[in-house]
Amino acid sequence: MPISIFRLLLFVSFVSSCSFLSAADSKKPNIIFIVGDDMGYADEGFQGCQDIPTPHLDALAKQSVRCTNGYVSGPYCSPTRAGLMTGRYQTRFGHEFNAGAAGSGLPVTETMIAARLKSAGYATGLVGKWHLGSEPQFHPQKRGFDEFFGFLGGAHDYFNDHGILRGRQQVDEKEYLTDAFGREAVEFMERHKGESFFLYLAFNAVHTPMQADDPRLMKFAHISDKKRQTYAAMMSAMDDAIGKVRKKLDDIGLTQNTVVTFISDNGGPTMPGTTTNASSNKPLRGSKRTTLEGGVRVPFLVSWPGHVKPGVYDKPVIQLDLTATALTAAGANIQPDWKLEGVDLAPFLSGTNLGVPHDTLYWRFGKQMAIRHGDYKLVRYDTNADTLTGANGQPVSSPQLYNLKDDIGESKDLANTMPDKLNELQAKWDAWDKSNVAPLWGGGGGEGGEGKKARKAKKTD
Repeated sequence: MPISIFRLLLFVSFVSSCSFLSAADSKKPNIIFIVGDDMGYADEGFQGCQDIPTPHLDALAKQSVRCTNGYVSGPYCSPTRAGLMTGRYQTRFGHEFNAGAAGSGLPVTETMIAARLKSAGYATGLVGKWHLGSEPQFHPQKRGFDEFFGFLGGAHDYFNDHGILRGRQQVDEKEYLTDAFGREAVEFMERHKGESFFLYLAFNAVHTPMQADDPRLMKFAHISDKKRQTYAAMMSAMDDAIGKVRKKLDDIGLTQNTVVTFISDNGGPTMPGTTTNASSNKPLRGSKRTTLEGGVRVPFLVSWPGHVKPGVYDKPVIQLDLTATALTAAGANIQPDWKLEGVDLAPFLSGTNLGVPHDTLYWRFGKQMAIRHGDYKLVRYDTNADTLTGANGQPVSSPQLYNLKDDIGESKDLANTMPDKLNELQAKWDAWDKSNVAPLWGGGGGEGGEGKKARKAKKTD
């Protein structure tokens, strides 16, 4: 072959490969939201757990920003998911309690992140637990998800496939459910590796019922507490599934162009009055279903290679921020009328913005409330968790004030010694609550100004 032709072929090959690399580099990042269910704050290796190895989560944590003041907007499964899917406090649209009763579900007036990303050109898929409404109008594929594999309710047996759906069709599923979710997540990624995708991987592990497969139970045979043994086996199964997802990203060459986030939907259920699962929230006080730190502070990881530097971030963030971060990363044209209340975390986690994502965070859950402003937290929490079986109408504490910087365990009430700070935070919370609405189902009071107006109008209709 003449040298000139050979050089021409080399040049064409070089230009083609440059064009390929340019196209790959310019592809919108893939986005994976991973959510654990009812996990204890202290039950992951990267959080200091000693008796339950979580090597795949720990590896993800090493490649992530670990947000040590990471929160969710509700202490219950369904409200937190409503906040994550919309990027808004769920009390703004009445999704204050768990969906489950007839007609309950994330209001169809709200647009979910899946629909927004689909409009931005993403393939969208949900694998796992939905818990945002079981009736046809609430189905994931009516809310922006192209694909769905999982179940619609709030909990599910890990061995019985009744109610496990692919789309709208019942499936014949033989695998342990957590393993099946890992398999389906990997297959979704394989199908869509050539395009930008959004995968919402919502495990029901480690929510009750307490069920694990025999090999994993044997792995933890040394744990004498049988419930803790089963919990450890369930955690290990979820960790294995997450490992498969991360390996698949490596195998298809997408790790560097994928945003991966991980949270629990609320704190571990450690107090009677919830269906406990042997989790631990140490050193936090409180449990799932309370607005104490043990109910709303959760493990919180954000990974985006080349955009956020792995390490520890200690300023308060909330799961609503993950929605805004993902939409911004995807290049979505965010509009004011979306009323997002989360912020794009990328500038903060990369160090380009040295400010704080939020001056103040808020919670309302029936008669319970909380507000964190700087290091101070004002909270009214469930005082009767050992006798109640639900969240509605629970007796709550008087307002208590804590300095979380000095007292992460909320043990030293400063209400009597700092009345001005208490009043300041109460006023801020009251102002925020005016934009909330009455719960669309459930009860427990706490309705905001708009909710009162809505109820009054309803009475006069």
